[in-house]
Amino acid sequence: MEKLSLEKAKEINATMVTEDHLLLHAANVSAAMGAMADYFGEDKEHWEAVGWLHDFDYEKYPEEHLAHTEEPLRQLGVPEEDIRAIMSHGYSICTNVEPVTNMEKSIFTVDELTGIVQAAARMRPNGITDLEVKSFMKKWKDKRFAAKCNRPLILQGCEMLGMEIREVAAIVIEGMKAHAEELRLTGARQ
Repeated sequence: MEKLSLEKAKEINATMVTEDHLLLHAANVSAAMGAMADYFGEDKEHWEAVGWLHDFDYEKYPEEHLAHTEEPLRQLGVPEEDIRAIMSHGYSICTNVEPVTNMEKSIFTVDELTGIVQAAARMRPNGITDLEVKSFMKKWKDKRFAAKCNRPLILQGCEMLGMEIREVAAIVIEGMKAHAEELRLTGARQ
């Protein structure tokens, strides 16, 4: 396989992931990764594919996340750079694969960040469709809001990217807006 396509990523992911909330998370991270790819002038669909596949083993092995990822993906022909990017999103939590490329730094950062964006969007009558960075930042500052999302980790990722949280959040929000319907973030109008 030359490059992981989004279609192939969805196909591979479907062999391991069936829970609705995990599929929704895959879609959120995929949308965010596409937006980050645009920002860096990279291949959007390729980054979306890596985002879609990042939690490949989580449903079956939540306590051993990423311990059952490398070999199976390798056997399925997923390119090494993509496997490495997927492994890097667990850096300092469950892997020692340090994010070095923009793709790796992005997935490390947006994985948790999409959770806060999603939570903020769900509280709004129009969902994400009119969510602005200013509103997001208010939620971001409230440590009790989406408390399970690891803010220090997100900030670490922003630092790796050489970007402010506000900048990354703006990119991620726009990326998720483009997929509002698929992400079920259109608000009360659904």
